[in-house]
Amino acid sequence: MNPDRIKGLLKQKESIHLEFKEAGMALPGNLFETICAMLNRDGGDILLGADDNGNVLGVIDNEVQKMIADIVNLSNNTQKLEPPFILFPQVYDIQGKKLIHIQLPASSQVHKTTKLIYDRSNDGDFKVEQPHRIAEIANRKRNHYTEGIIYPALKMTDFKPDLFAKVRNLIRSNNLSHPWLSLNDEQLMEISGLWKKDYLGIQEGFTLAAALLFGKDEVIQNIIPHYKVDALVRINNTDRYDDHLRIRTNLIDTYDQLMDFVSRHLPDKFYLVDDQRVSLRSTIFREIVANLIVHREYTNAAPGTFVIFADRVETENANNPHGEGPIDPANFVPFAKNPVIAKFFIQLGRVEELGSGILTTNRLITQYAGKGKAAFIEGTTFKTAIPLPYSKIEVINDTVNDIVNDTVNDTVNDTVNDIVKRRLVSLILLLHSSQGLRVTELATKLKVSEITIKRDMQKIRQLIEYKGSQKTGGYFLTELMQSKLGKT
Repeated sequence: MNPDRIKGLLKQKESIHLEFKEAGMALPGNLFETICAMLNRDGGDILLGADDNGNVLGVIDNEVQKMIADIVNLSNNTQKLEPPFILFPQVYDIQGKKLIHIQLPASSQVHKTTKLIYDRSNDGDFKVEQPHRIAEIANRKRNHYTEGIIYPALKMTDFKPDLFAKVRNLIRSNNLSHPWLSLNDEQLMEISGLWKKDYLGIQEGFTLAAALLFGKDEVIQNIIPHYKVDALVRINNTDRYDDHLRIRTNLIDTYDQLMDFVSRHLPDKFYLVDDQRVSLRSTIFREIVANLIVHREYTNAAPGTFVIFADRVETENANNPHGEGPIDPANFVPFAKNPVIAKFFIQLGRVEELGSGILTTNRLITQYAGKGKAAFIEGTTFKTAIPLPYSKIEVINDTVNDIVNDTVNDTVNDTVNDIVKRRLVSLILLLHSSQGLRVTELATKLKVSEITIKRDMQKIRQLIEYKGSQKTGGYFLTELMQSKLGKT
């Protein structure tokens, strides 16, 4: 979230997704009725410190931190919100006054506050007391949020013990006073929403989200045999791949493996935040990787994919859509496809808040790539396309084109077709990664004759040179070519 979006919300009217509440010195008495109602419906935004018309009244400065602490603790308290759904409000300075913003996703569970169920409409919050209305809410969530499917036979012994220690370390590094840190493993599973009671009274137990986050690899494969994430590099070999990582493990380790893949294959740039150097690659792709994991429809057999091309990264995952077509970063309503998993990743510090991935990427992509725009496309599959900085292959392509266009003379007496140009690019890429190759080695790798390689070299003689003796020497890139590649 950013101040501009908060200002945009203040210009809107209260609705099923938006509520203003005056809260000068204390939390409003009906705050958790609205929280409960929005969790049970479609989520939304609550702004504390504004009147019903969006006029900023503010929250008294010395009460802000106490109110935030109360929201966090009460949302994690089964006596106030059942099941708990831990919240972390944000504070904004608007018009010189403090506002508290609470962002709420739609939850995959049915929530109560003070033992009453609330739902949301355009007219506000209302109690749901009739059994058939409660059943309607439960059925709607069961059908839409498959992360909440209960597996009664799933036990604590089906989870990886070492993941609990890893999770606590991640939470601790993100928030030393996080209330989950004092819980044992079973309590952590229950309060985070990974253990669920069906409000229709049919069953209770650990959920699909629990298996995906903590399950042993064989347990995950038994529950959803199709599950995998494919990470590929398709720069030189676009028909198959240059590198391939197949991931079939829990979501916590999946995130780490994908981020390691990113660091091995993508260029990085740095920018300054408060005089501190921050990695643009990490800042952008932690959001892209988290979105790929958090918002996937896991009951769909289609794999999640993360593909690195020469000029872009494309991701795709099965989706339970909440709209259709390209998403406009300046005008969209965030919607969690797996709210329990999303909430869990927020606690780990791997997601800032709902919708942060699109907003962060859109804000930083020009600084990172220097060109283009990021694309986020909603549909039965959710797709992203992230432009990359001017790449080595683009530099080589442009340089080869310049050279061959300027060298149509008595040495190169005809135009160079596209097939030859692509081979010239591949030849330079080979020498860039393995300097000192000989003609025989280049011919073998490019699957052409030695005569063809020698003919090709004449076309780009300004870019390569032979060094060493006739018997032991090989071909290297010239200083001209190396200097061009050194800029990428």
